[in-house]
Amino acid sequence: MNPTYDFTGQVALVTGAGSGMGLATARAFAEAGAAVALTDISTQALDAAAGDLAGGGHQVLALTCDVTDEHQVAAAVDRTVATFGRLDMAYNNAGIQIPPSDAADEAIEVFDRVNAINLRGVWASMKHELRHMRAQGGGAIVNCSSLGGLVGIAGRASYHASKHGVIGLTTSAALEYAPRNIRINAICPGTIDTPMVSDMIAKGELDRAEAEAGQPINRLGTADEIAQAVLWLCSPAASFVIGVALPVDGGYVAR
Repeated sequence: MNPTYDFTGQVALVTGAGSGMGLATARAFAEAGAAVALTDISTQALDAAAGDLAGGGHQVLALTCDVTDEHQVAAAVDRTVATFGRLDMAYNNAGIQIPPSDAADEAIEVFDRVNAINLRGVWASMKHELRHMRAQGGGAIVNCSSLGGLVGIAGRASYHASKHGVIGLTTSAALEYAPRNIRINAICPGTIDTPMVSDMIAKGELDRAEAEAGQPINRLGTADEIAQAVLWLCSPAASFVIGVALPVDGGYVAR
């Protein structure tokens, strides 16, 4: 049984909320009583997600947003605060995977794209969330890194560079804002059963059996398990947890 949280009267923002870990986390925030702003680059996925949550009686704001465009990110955060009056929690989840590549052969366009979304997108999101949290005197932010932010894997240099960067952003900002009552942490998911992972398996970029065997728990994680980790980090139960990169990976990095 998962723990329960009461976020009544609080506001959460989730990027990449149209599917997978972002949607599961947005739903968990909403079910815990928070008003939730969902952002995603896919208007179709976003509208479906927001419609589902609103149909359940939750307070939801849907905002189409490309996290590689800082102006769009700033506008989404500002709209969230204008609509709900505050911003208490954020999960910066938007990210992509890229096909494996020999480091000597990878195109600069691929490197730039994965870092623009996975790293600069988190930077822009956190930056503008912090502007509001700093003004209101508190908040909690969780940035999505990866087990790829903690280890190296052959063929994944550019992706792992982006995820290592997220941890650097997180720990440095966490030290800066801890005295201001803003807690910043990162989660490092292992291989999670999401549409992105399903797409990788379908394209032959990931072998499901190998991925399951690579996690000592011998299965893929679920989006709901990631959501529960995010909610814990945003809750008073984690009030003394600052600047961590929390593996949620079925034991992968513990081997």
